[in-house]
Formats: sequence, C-alpha cells, structure tokens
Amino acid sequence: MIWFLEGQSSQRDILIGAREALPADVKIFASHRRDRPEITGQADVSFQEPLDSEERIEWVIATALEHGIKVIVAGHNGSVYEAARERFVAAGLQLVTGGLSIDTFENVDDKSRFTAEAERAGLPCIPAVTVNNAEQLAAAYELLAAQGEVCIKPVVGIYGQGFWRFKADVDPFRCLENPDAREIDFATYLSIYKCGAEPAPMLVMPYLSGAECSVDMVCEAGKAVAFVGRRKKGYHQTFERDSAAVQLALKAAAHFKCDGLVNVQTRDDQDGIPHLLEINPRYSGGIGYTRATGINLAGIFAARRLGLAEPASQWVDNVRVKPITVAVVAPS
Repeated sequence: MIWFLEGQSSQRDILIGAREALPADVKIFASHRRDRPEITGQADVSFQEPLDSEERIEWVIATALEHGIKVIVAGHNGSVYEAARERFVAAGLQLVTGGLSIDTFENVDDKSRFTAEAERAGLPCIPAVTVNNAEQLAAAYELLAAQGEVCIKPVVGIYGQGFWRFKADVDPFRCLENPDAREIDFATYLSIYKCGAEPAPMLVMPYLSGAECSVDMVCEAGKAVAFVGRRKKGYHQTFERDSAAVQLALKAAAHFKCDGLVNVQTRDDQDGIPHLLEINPRYSGGIGYTRATGINLAGIFAARRLGLAEPASQWVDNVRVKPITVAVVAPS
C-alpha cells in the first residue's frame, strides 16, 4: 500500500496515474490538510491531515502503521519530513521526500547555494549575484545590465513568486496594472525595494531569452529511471526526451541526489543552449500532462516503490496538450 501526502494540485493526477498502474488489490491512500475531496477522492482511502507540522509527522507514522501502509510519499514540506526520516525508518516505513538527506533540500531550496553548487559541479546555470540591500542591488544591476537584460528573484521561493524582469521601456504603472507580465523598470523596483524595513535576500541575474523546459522524472537515489520534458509553445505544451535540456536536467538530478517524483527546470539562452533554472524536489503542477506521451510517471514510480511490475511505456511522438479548466463533482 502507498500513501500520497498533500502535494501540488496535481496530486489528483498522481493518484489517477498510480491507480492505472497498480493492481486493484493494492490500496492507494491520500491526504490533504484542507477539505479537498476532488483530489483525495481519487484514492481508495483518504484522510485530512493535522495542520501542525510536528503533530502531522506523529499522526502520519501512527496512521501508516495502523493501516499497514508501506510507502509514504511527501508532496509539500518535503524537507520537514526529510528531517524526521530516522523516525520513519525506525517505524519500518519507506519515506520518499524528493531527496535522500536534508542536504538536497538545503542545496536546491536556497537558490544562491544551488547556483554555487551547480557551478562547482560544472553544470551550466545562470550566473547570479546575491544582494541583501539596496546598494548591493543597484551595483549588481549596473554590472549585469551592461551585458543585456536583467531579472531578479528571491533566494528562497517557489512557484516563481517574486520573479521580475527589468525592462527600461516599461510604464512604471505596469507592475500594478498587469502583474502577471512580471515586467518592471529598475528605478520603480528599486524605489519599492527601499521601502522594505528588512528586504529578503534576492538573486540578480541575466535574463535568458530562450524557451524553458520543465523535466518531470522518477528518480531513485539520483538515477532517473523515467522522464519527460515539457515546453510551452503558444497555447500548448509539447514534449521531448532526448534534448540537451533533458540531458542537463538528468545530470542535475544525479548530482543533487534527487529521489522520488521530482522536477528540474532549464532555460535556453539566445543560442539555444540550456542552463539550469532550479530543481523542485517534488512533483510539478503539470506532471499529469506527461501521460499523454505514453509515459505514466506516477504509475512507474508507485509500482517500482512497491516492488511491482511497472506499467509498459510506449512513447508517442508529436503530442501536444492544452490545459483546460473543467468542473468535477466533489464528494461530500
């Protein structure tokens, strides 16, 4: 039996993929801190998690032992569970967090450390300058702007929160009028940044103009056993598996010792050469799209972790998908 703890909204897709791959007599468990039956209803058994982190860990271990669950998969808060790995091992439980030690999380969650470690390992990444105050920010911008466009993002963050692209010809009001564009002139950003009592550390870096590639993969102690790369092209997403971007992502997952369902993002420069953007030691929000390629990543992951035969994969070329919003009935 396998239990998928709260994760991205794509937890629903993970459950569907696992159910397709596993024998009917293998129970799938799911849980969430909120009332999300449209997600957890895809499992055979579902729970609502405690809100407190420490209470949640104790509850997960006790509940797993009570129901005979063998494998526990963290989604959100992977580092919290990783820090408690010894308690899961002592209880005879297999815990999957996205990494094999807290080092993985410390190296990928802190983007400054991630960049430094990637450079040390010889993995192409976007060079960045860490800034902690307005003076450092102004100096970093002046240095990098001489070479081309510049962007900024928090040292620690997810979902692209805090990312902005500096553009000299942008109306200063655009950041409020259309924040989703993520474009702002530097003078306006610096003025706002100075207003903060204690600004968070930020990374200032060159803005690469090429396309992003998001690589979803099943990793076992750093080795990717199944993977699919995704790119956004207009309204659609397309897929790849043999590109330079995918190969770079696999090398990065190996170096940072990723373990589980993880996601690595790259971005191409103006010459089409990929550079590492970040590693997410958890499954992505778009992992469900990859099943259209004939590769059921969630099913492969679940089957292998349970020691069962993995579902057959048959790569389908030239697939593209378009995400749409649909209504589903949420069980009461």
